[in-house]
This record gives sequence, structure tokens and C-alpha cells, in this order.
Amino acid sequence: MSTASATPGPGTTRADTAGADPARAWHPVAAAHDLPYRHVFHGQLLGRELAIWRADDGYVNAWENRCLHRGVRLSIGVNDGRELKCQYHGWRYANRTAGCTYIPAHPADAPARTICNRTFPAVERHGLVWSGEAPEGDVPDHCGFPAPLALRGIAVNAPPGLVAERLAGYRFLPCGRLDADDADIDATIVSPWAVRLNASVDGDATGLLLLVQPVDSHRSVIRGVVDRGSGAAPDSAILRHHNGRLGALRDAIEREAAELEMPEPLEPAIERLPPDLARIPEPRKGGRQAALRVEVARKWPAAEGICGFRLLPVSGTLPTFQPGAHVDVHMPNGLIRQYSLVNGPGETDGFVLGVKLEPESTGGSLCMHEAVREGDVLAVSEPRNNFTLRRDATRSLLIAGGIGITPLLSMARTLDHGGLGYELHYFAQNEEQVAFRDILDGLGDRVRLHLGLGAAETGAALDQLLAGREDRMHVYLCGPGPMLEAARSTAEQRGWPDEAVHFEYFANPNEIDDSSSFEIDLARSCLTLDVPAGRTILEILRENGVDLPSSCEQGACGTCAVPVLEGQPDHQDVYLSDAEKAAGDRIMTCVSRAGSGRLVLDI
Repeated sequence: MSTASATPGPGTTRADTAGADPARAWHPVAAAHDLPYRHVFHGQLLGRELAIWRADDGYVNAWENRCLHRGVRLSIGVNDGRELKCQYHGWRYANRTAGCTYIPAHPADAPARTICNRTFPAVERHGLVWSGEAPEGDVPDHCGFPAPLALRGIAVNAPPGLVAERLAGYRFLPCGRLDADDADIDATIVSPWAVRLNASVDGDATGLLLLVQPVDSHRSVIRGVVDRGSGAAPDSAILRHHNGRLGALRDAIEREAAELEMPEPLEPAIERLPPDLARIPEPRKGGRQAALRVEVARKWPAAEGICGFRLLPVSGTLPTFQPGAHVDVHMPNGLIRQYSLVNGPGETDGFVLGVKLEPESTGGSLCMHEAVREGDVLAVSEPRNNFTLRRDATRSLLIAGGIGITPLLSMARTLDHGGLGYELHYFAQNEEQVAFRDILDGLGDRVRLHLGLGAAETGAALDQLLAGREDRMHVYLCGPGPMLEAARSTAEQRGWPDEAVHFEYFANPNEIDDSSSFEIDLARSCLTLDVPAGRTILEILRENGVDLPSSCEQGACGTCAVPVLEGQPDHQDVYLSDAEKAAGDRIMTCVSRAGSGRLVLDI
């Protein structure tokens, strides 16, 4: 009985495999058993190294195996179930998107969306993980076994073409007759990299699919899926049987390959990332843009007067975001409103929002509550984050009022998953208005509810919470304006430094005075523009071709900030701290103006 054959035998047939291009084909790159809990598998395909890992939600990621910072292999990184952390400098990348979520050297900044690793499709089928450079169509169903068992991969130091030619000569026994002397083998070559074999002994037959993983021009991996069938031997016996025989086949192929001139190794192309399919190809210029289309997959009552929304991409994947991020929702009635993301770490397949129905709604929350339904498609902006969470604090104090719980829930879930010290204090009118109770319950005793407190009682509670500041401790505040003003004032009295106090307002409660007129010089654009009374800096900039990003356009979110080189700003926003306003080196172009006759802006 031979273990290898130089050419396919007389029982071999060949399927149509014309026009095969390895870069456009699906290839097995791992077995499902190569991805145990929170492991990262080092895969290779066509000369390219891959970091393959399964997140806790079951999603399998196949990424370029390098950190974007210094090129260290991510396959030696830490899989925490929701993010992949580089071992060198601690950069973190999100499940599904491979976007960078955290850079320890810049803990106060949200990484730019352009910091995103290259991803490759990954599909589980037949007990194998399939991927490819640019695979077309679906993963081929050459198997179809009712009880598939993936074999251990066998690495072969030989060109993939040679290995593929020799697979049809593989000899094995049916799973129910491992004690037999020999078997009749029929082989069908189903692709340039796959052969389906059938071994039979006295009517007992077993199907086997063998595939070649083209690791490089001169290296391969043999992968196989066998049909256990009925009355078969134990899996361990089947695996031992094929492991031994495939090992002998490997040895024979390597002896043959040693006589050949080996080709040069493949050099994988390092290309620009493809455009995100969820984006609109040519978003409009000027004004607030909505580059994403999402479907309302679920709408539910998250609390009294609060609706939860789960939004999934119409196509492609959603951009990466970090705790504290928000999106602009462009509503069917033409209004634009900002809502924070409630998502925890690793929840990258959709956006989760919480929307409170305001008693004096001007149409935004009313539209979301009454007009938007499950199945509707909405236009939303890419996530923005000017309320970033630092993960280098000794302890984080999160204080939420009402619907201000939404960004702080995302922060709390991130801190909780990372085992970092924090407390979440939630002020609400009553138990019925406590939003996302299921998420809060999952955070355990780190959550403290403060219900039904009046203004004086709330002030006393805030003073108590802010009294015991520790070194390198940070506080995050989100809620109604009066509560935030009281908390910020208390923090200042208690000696909290400005850089340790982070806050986000729902809206700007200040009455904007736009009666002044002044001149702005754009240092980089070599433009001098007049800003008349009743017009904003942002409007004038856009009218003259300077397309600044913006979100709330109320002076609350910080998206439209620009540096000031000369002149005295007249700050009318609630985003900057008192110290930042006193420094006078930034201005919110949507509401703030000039306190002098001229401003020089670094744009």
C-alpha cells in the first residue's frame, strides 16, 4: 500500500477549474480548533502574515499581522475578547473594524479613524476558517459532509502546485474500518487547491476533502475535512490515522521538492485600505455631513421616556469609535441631533443610542420617539469623540444625570472589562427613569443610584463624591447644565486640576450674543474675511471654501474648534474649561466671536 502517488490515479476525475487566480480564491487559513478562547493564531497566505482571532461574540478576525505603530506582530498580542492589544506599546484595535481604540502614549486623545489595520474576510465553514486576498463569491461547498471533522494542518516545505498535484494520490481508510488493510479510492479534483476523495471497504465508505493552503511560493499547509459518518471510530482514532498518513505524504512530497529549484518567496503588496463600503462615495461638502447609512434593527423602551435604538450598517462595517463618542443623526424631518453611543468595548457591529423625549422638544427627540420605526434607514455621521476616556487613571469617577448616562455607560463598560478602578454614580428622578437597567445590573456594585434628590441634596452628594480626590484620579461628568455647573464648581473648590475634570453638556444653555462684527485672518489659507453681526465664524469659513467639521453647532461638543494665533476670543461655548478660555488659544467657531477687532486663526 503506497502513501503517495506521483500522478493522479485511474480513479481520479477533474472538475472545471479554469481561470483560477489564487488571489481571488478562498483558502483555508486555520481550523476552528486553532482559535481557542482568547488566543491569537499566526496564519499565513500567499506570503502575507495574518493575525487570526475570535472575539467573545464569536466573530473571527483576519488582520494584517502587524501593529501600525512599530510593525510588531499582533499574533503575539493579547486578545481580551473585545480588542486586540499589541504587546510592545499597548496600542489597542477593535473587534471587526481593526480600528485603533487606544494609544497609551496619548491617553487623553481619541485615535484618528485613519489609524486602522488592514482586514481580510474570514468565514467559518466545514470546521475551517477561510480567507483570501480578494476572494470572489462564496466559500466553495466542496464538502457537504453531515458530520465534518477538521484534521490537523500539516505544514509542507514544497510549492503549493506540487502539493496539490500529489493530494489525489493520498491513501486512507474509512472511519468505520480503520483496521482494514486497504481501500478503494476515488478522487475528484474540484479546484487547483482541493481534491475530494472517497475511500470504501466492503460498502463502508468515508468522504474526505483535502485542501492546500498556499502559504508562500515554496511553502504549503495541507488541511483536511473528513466525514465521521455513522458507526465511526472515535475522533481521536480518526485524527491519529490521518495525522500519520498525511505525515508520510508530506515526507514524500518534501523529498521530491528537494530535487527542484525553489521559486522566490512571494512579496505581499502593502496597499492603501479600501474605502469603507458603508460610506457614501461622494459626501456633500459644507455643513454637517452624514456619510453612513444605518437601519434601525431594534427600538425598545430603555426607561420611562427613553427609547433605545440599535442601528446596523446597511452595507459594509461601521467606523471604529471609542467610549464617549457620539454621532449626528439626520432625521426624516430634516433636523440633526447628537446622541452618544452606549456601546461597550468590542460591540462594533452596530451603534446603540439612548434618546430621551424632551418635554419641550423642538422636533428632534419627538421624531425619534414617534416617527422612526424598526426597519427605517437613517443617515448618520461618523462617530466623533471630544469626551475621551483615559485608561491610565488610578481610578475614574463617573457622574451622570438623567440621559447623561449614555456616554458614561460606554466608559463604565470599558473600564469594567479592563479591570480598571471606577465608580458610576447615576442621578435620576425615580427608578422608572433609570435607563439601560440590564447594562447597569451587569456592572454590579460599581454602580450607585441617587434617586429623587432636590437641588440642595444633589449639591451635597456631589460635594461628598468630589471630596476624596486621589492622585491621578479623573472625573467624568455628563448631565443637565445646572448639575454640571455645580459639579465643576465643586471640583474646583475641592482642588481638582482642570486636566482631571472632563465634562459633556447636552446643549449650550448660554444666550448667544452675535451682535459684534470683526475680521479674521486665516494664517495657512492666506485669507482675510469679515464676520458681520448675526453670522458665525463657521458660516463665513464655509462660504469661502474652508470646510470645517462640526456637530452640535451650539458650542457644546468641541468639534469645530480651531487654534487662535493672535487676538482675544469672546468665548460663548460650554466646551472649554475656564482655564482653557483664559489661555485664549482655541475658539469654537460655531458660537464664539472676537473680543478684539481681529483674530488670526491657524487654518
